[in-house]
Amino acid sequence: MMTHKDRRSVNLQSAFPRRIESALAGVLVVAGAVGGTLWATGCASPFEDKQDRDLRRAVRLSSERELAEARESPEVQRVVRENRVERLNIKAEILRQLEDMAGPASYAGIELPLGPDLYGKAQKVVRVTLERAVKGAVQNNLNVEFARLAPAVSQQQYVAADAAFDWVLFATTQFNSTNQPRTQTSLSGITTDEREIWDTTVGLRKPLIAGGTFTVQSEFQNTATKTDNLTVTPNPSREANFVIQLDQPLLRGFGSDNALSQVRLARNAELDAIAQLKSTLLQNVNDTEAAYWTLVRARWDLAILQRLFGKGEEVLGTLRSRKEYDARPATISNASSAVESRRADVIRGQRVLRDASDRLKVLMNDPEFPVGSETLILPADGPIDQAVEFSLVDAVNSALTGRPEIQRALLSLDNTSIRQIVADNGRMPRLDLRALTRFNGLGEHVGTPYSQIGEARFVDYQIGLNFEQPLGNRAAESLYRQRRLERMQATIAYRNTIQGVVADVKTSLRDVQANYILIDATRSSRIAAAEDLRTLQVEQETIGTLSPENLNLKLQRQQALAAAEQQEISALVDYNTALARLYTATGTALQRNKIQFSVPNARVDRRTSDLFPDFPLEPERPTAEEILRR
Repeated sequence: MMTHKDRRSVNLQSAFPRRIESALAGVLVVAGAVGGTLWATGCASPFEDKQDRDLRRAVRLSSERELAEARESPEVQRVVRENRVERLNIKAEILRQLEDMAGPASYAGIELPLGPDLYGKAQKVVRVTLERAVKGAVQNNLNVEFARLAPAVSQQQYVAADAAFDWVLFATTQFNSTNQPRTQTSLSGITTDEREIWDTTVGLRKPLIAGGTFTVQSEFQNTATKTDNLTVTPNPSREANFVIQLDQPLLRGFGSDNALSQVRLARNAELDAIAQLKSTLLQNVNDTEAAYWTLVRARWDLAILQRLFGKGEEVLGTLRSRKEYDARPATISNASSAVESRRADVIRGQRVLRDASDRLKVLMNDPEFPVGSETLILPADGPIDQAVEFSLVDAVNSALTGRPEIQRALLSLDNTSIRQIVADNGRMPRLDLRALTRFNGLGEHVGTPYSQIGEARFVDYQIGLNFEQPLGNRAAESLYRQRRLERMQATIAYRNTIQGVVADVKTSLRDVQANYILIDATRSSRIAAAEDLRTLQVEQETIGTLSPENLNLKLQRQQALAAAEQQEISALVDYNTALARLYTATGTALQRNKIQFSVPNARVDRRTSDLFPDFPLEPERPTAEEILRR
């Protein structure tokens, strides 16, 4: 909207003669009365009900119901766990030995057994950080690229819907040649009436946001007449007129709520596409982080399995060296089976690692690491093991204001409200007003009729009403009931979305809590399993008990230690995955990864004027954030 200082005043007196100014009064008074009413009511229907108030109340109650208990305990909580490693009562120097023996820190600098690639060559490896993986996924992921185009499509649909209120230039021209017989009162017989008519109409038409149409047009007609025994003056005749016309519905079809419904629906469709894009981005970031931590798990699993396989081969070699003493063939065969099973696990681990690498490549869609490339991606970052603080009420509030699902549910609810208002308006009778002023002129020369129009010598006025009402009005009433039911469905869907989002937040918080505790539990389990194996090794070294039974027991404890290591790694990876999922559940994953979500809005280029000032296309309705804060 332009400010008052930006507008240039229209001086009708200087633009037209005073007589035209008085002649315009008929149509402009009616137009001004209608325009004043529209300005006072904001171009809204005069029969508006409590729809917006009920909508805000339903939205507010749905959110307050879910937040009622959480608001009673708004304190920030910190995930805590008991240090169960201390309960093992292991000396510090032995604990350091156990950390070197097993656990994530013990695999630093160890080369993974990757084997050849699909080309039969040595496996090429590249290390990628989590930050680069997420950045590549946001910039290059094909699903994101597809979703990114949807708002642009919706923006153009919005512009097209708004273009319905643009000025329309129209023109028609036609030529008629008639040769008709005419009856005579005398005995001269039948005469002929010949006419050649050129008719041209040019005008401008503008649909109004009040539901009506304003038209300005000029018609020029050139007529040449040839009739026996009849003299026509002037011949040929030039007739012109200038028409100012207003067509305005007063009941059905009245108001901006009805006229702008398609524009507002198109605007909501654009906002829905933007929310869908944000949802796709959030899911993409979450999937990328989950895929990255899955790759971390696969790398550590392969390292654990390779160490387990190497330790098993050592035990098998010892057993085979004792074949001549006390190692029975069955014992050696049993150990060989266990070692071969571990070898198979290493091969499976290699495949899992490569599959995890390809999955991350698909999400990143990085041109440096195409999916078809045999370069293996390895993670450069490790999982964190740090406590986090949270507040349930803050997390739920953040989700209710940041989750695109909530925004889309609100838009769907608003769409049903718009359609219900239109359907409610459609139940009214049709009562249409037409106000028209026509300036006429006639002469032999082209300039003569226009001179007469300028002098306003011949002026016609017309004002009329057209009424129409279907008996029973069943179709309109049925449509209105349908729209009301659809609005009830949208309200239920919104409440269901609220519940789903709240449940998602709570589930994510529980996952964070549980996995943080599991890290310590699995770490103490791993340390205990390592101490069990270390004790056995010490006994074998000090006492020299290398019996087949002790060696078989060593294989079992190695297997138990490897399983405990895998559980610890799983707890670490699951904790970091749960953190990523929590930020996604609260709708803050983009901010956490420093991703700026900005979608340019479609700017409608509308020219303003004093006669037809622009009304805001967007209804003055609260945003989702404003509703939830009330």
